[in-house]
Amino acid sequence: MNKIVVVGAGPAGMMAAIKAAENGARVTLLEKMKRPGKKMLITGKGRCNITNSAEIPELIKSIPGNGKFLNSCIRAFDNEDVQYFFNGLEVPTKIERGGRVFPVSDKAVDVVDAMVVRLHELGVKLYTDVRVSEILTENSRAVGVKTADNQVFEAEAVILATGGASYPGTGSTGDGYRMADKIGHRVITPLPALVPLELEEEWVTDLQGLSLKNVRVTLLADEEKVADMFGEMLFTHFGVSGPIILSLSRQAAQLLAQGSFVELMIDLKPALSVEQLEARVLRDFEKYQRKEMKNALKDLLPGRLIAPVLDGAYIEPDRMVNSITREERHRLVEVLKGLLVTVTKTRPIAEAIVTAGGVDVKEVNPRTMESKLIKKLYFAGEVVDVDAYTGGYNLQAAFSMGAAAGNWSVWQEEEE
Repeated sequence: MNKIVVVGAGPAGMMAAIKAAENGARVTLLEKMKRPGKKMLITGKGRCNITNSAEIPELIKSIPGNGKFLNSCIRAFDNEDVQYFFNGLEVPTKIERGGRVFPVSDKAVDVVDAMVVRLHELGVKLYTDVRVSEILTENSRAVGVKTADNQVFEAEAVILATGGASYPGTGSTGDGYRMADKIGHRVITPLPALVPLELEEEWVTDLQGLSLKNVRVTLLADEEKVADMFGEMLFTHFGVSGPIILSLSRQAAQLLAQGSFVELMIDLKPALSVEQLEARVLRDFEKYQRKEMKNALKDLLPGRLIAPVLDGAYIEPDRMVNSITREERHRLVEVLKGLLVTVTKTRPIAEAIVTAGGVDVKEVNPRTMESKLIKKLYFAGEVVDVDAYTGGYNLQAAFSMGAAAGNWSVWQEEEE
């Protein structure tokens, strides 16, 4: 019977331990926190968005950080398999807007508890409050792990699923990066992904809490378009957040690290062409021709957004509408279709939902998740240089990698 040690009891680690145990292995699961799945408990605002119902090509496309690398393991354990797995653990699921899959109960704790119950059913030895500090190897083969208090757990295979470096309070403190680096793996420098962005403009603080729906945000680097997203964003006391900002933040972080001048261009009326918006503004000007400009855009914009838009168009807020020139009206339309803000930095990596970076995928077998450098060492989850958009894609990636590592850590031993 194979003896396998899994390091990290997050989604990837618990799935790896379950799959290895289901294949008959004796599994020891080590977790540094006092309870497993701590980061899972806060995912999806405490509801746990376990996967997305999109077709597999769309799943891959929604993992901008090396999604193609996951093609094999996602196809081997896809989003339908994830739902079937949890349904079998008496956690019924539902599909919501955007294909996001949640437990019917809307409680992340039900997902975590179900996995823990399954671990106990399979006889997995789960140790919490144990910090692993080193992967033990002999002749380029993993033979166990050592803990911070020098306890040794021998193994025929080791699965490293320690997470990334985001939300360190949940246990993701970059330990896996250090352990992988120590035994010769290349670690891509971690950057925050799915993280809010800080802006230079001081007026954003006045918009704190303002949510904009159905806008298009374009990411610019040195005035060149890099990417764009349509959906919802949120102004904060330091800058911007919300779903589309988080999705663009990975590339923003990389561009900032490269020294690029990074801006966001916000199209406040993406459903209207420039000509249609011109016509709309003209109608409003006619309706409010005896009003001051600060009172003439209330049908078009949220009240707090009027001042920065007028400022961007170089129009004084107390100007009378009937005094606005054609050129000024054109400038106003330009700003409505492209309000520019300057990104100075991301929020700290500790605030990121996930991290971009980690163990280089070129050194990992994409089908089995086994190291190409150290035999019988497997990787799963955010410790690998893989990251995705919000919407269930990151947990799907973690579950798929965990399943592959758990299965192959047993199957390959049998083949040998």
